[in-house]
Formats: sequence, structure tokens, C-alpha cells
Amino acid sequence: MRLLRRIRAAARGRDFTPQEREALARIEPPRTYPRPKPSRQPYDGAIALLPLAQFYTRDIPDLRTPAGTDLLQVLWCPFDHPPKSYMPRTVLFWRSAAEVTSFLTAPPEPPTVQFDGYLPEPCLLLPEQITEYPHPSELSPDILSMLNDWGRWENAGDTVDSRYASYPAEFYGINLSVAPGWKVGGLPSWGLTDPIPQSCLTCDTTMTPLLTIPSHEWGSSDRTWIPYELQEPEIPTRGGAPRPNQPAAIQIARGYKQQLYICPASPEHPHTELMQ
Repeated sequence: MRLLRRIRAAARGRDFTPQEREALARIEPPRTYPRPKPSRQPYDGAIALLPLAQFYTRDIPDLRTPAGTDLLQVLWCPFDHPPKSYMPRTVLFWRSAAEVTSFLTAPPEPPTVQFDGYLPEPCLLLPEQITEYPHPSELSPDILSMLNDWGRWENAGDTVDSRYASYPAEFYGINLSVAPGWKVGGLPSWGLTDPIPQSCLTCDTTMTPLLTIPSHEWGSSDRTWIPYELQEPEIPTRGGAPRPNQPAAIQIARGYKQQLYICPASPEHPHTELMQ
């Protein structure tokens, strides 16, 4: 998969060379018909977890860590875990950066992953602190009624695209409420389900969002969240090459988000996961 990505990235804007075509044919041989039925035998060997993300409190002041730690490392198993979860299973490691003195030059990797979108592409996150507002589905009918009053928007002097005149609450939901993309903390986004409070499995405390793992940094409807330096027409890329709005090349199901929640009373308690 890594070689496949390198070939496609190198061939961006040109045709494949004969050597690249030969490698692609070896990696992805032509399909035969009728297709053989996939094996249902589970893989019974050891599976190394893949590194997904790491965060330092010096970069993210709002990251609440257990006492004596200032570093969060997130790893995941690149397979679905039915029947409870059809997304990778994550593991959290809270550590003290000062105590991390040895590094693996060649970390172990699993022999395979279930989907290409479960293989993270190395990239650098540049944290930016922002203000969010609750998702529209969490607002009261009275607040939604106020947001849908076009006259209020006009009287406030805000420049709102006229296409939102018939339903200005949509402008709020797309541009002002919950930010898309990779996010530590913040407010949860809803879509697949109505808001679902997450309770700690250990102490029953209401849990808070820890990390949002998205399939995209932004989409066609929320391009106002694109960083200024990336607000250029997106250049099509061949399948497998990371896109500007998919720097980590991750995809959850059909383009959803994977949300992690932790217990505010004790971050060491088991976290929960939710797809939205």
C-alpha cells in the first residue's frame, strides 16, 4: 500500500511509466470474473497497532492529561471490530515526554490492514485554537427559530450569502457551529444519529470529546474552514495519493468521523468511541 501511494503521488499530472505500470499490475492484479468469494477466516496472528497521532500539552493547552503526563499517543488496530464497531479500535497512552528517551527506528507494523483508509499517512498537524458553538441538533426550538430569522442576520450587519435566506440556520450549522477536520476537544458533530450522551463505563460520569478523527478536513459545503494558505482550487489526484483535505489519507466508513470520548473525572478510565 505504501508503494502504491508513492507511485500514484509521483505520477501526479503525468502518465505512469512502464516500470510503474508493471508495479501496479503486481500490486493490483486485474480482477477476474466470476470473483472468488472472500475468505471469512479471521487472521489469527499478532497484530501490531499503527501509530495514529500524538499530542503535547505545550501545543494544546486545553488537552487535559492525567497527573504527571504531558503527552498523549493514540494508536489503532486497522480493522473493523464487529458487531460493536465498524471502525478501527483505538488505544490511548498517556506519557511523560521527559521519560521517553528511546525510540524505535523501525516500529513493528501489521502484515495487512483491512482498508487503505485505515493506513495513516505521516503528516504534521498545526494546532489552531478556535471557538465553536453547539451543533444545530443540540439547540432548543426557540434558538433555532431565532437563527432562522433572516431579519436578525441582516440587522446584525453580518454578511451572509443570500442563498441561505430561506434557511439561515444552515449558515450557522455549516460555518459557525462545529468545526470539521482533526480536532482535540471541542464540541461533537452529529449526523448519523441524534446527540448521544456518552457515560463513563467505570464511574458513570458524562464523558467529554477528546479527539475527532475525520475522513476529510473539509468538504464541498464547508470550505469556509479551509486555512488561508490552502484556499486554492483543489487539484485532482490519482486514487491513493493524499489530497489537501485528506493529509493523513484516512477514511472512516463512507467518509464519516470517528469520535473519542474520555472521562473528565479520570482520563485513565476506558474511553469510548462513536462514529458520526
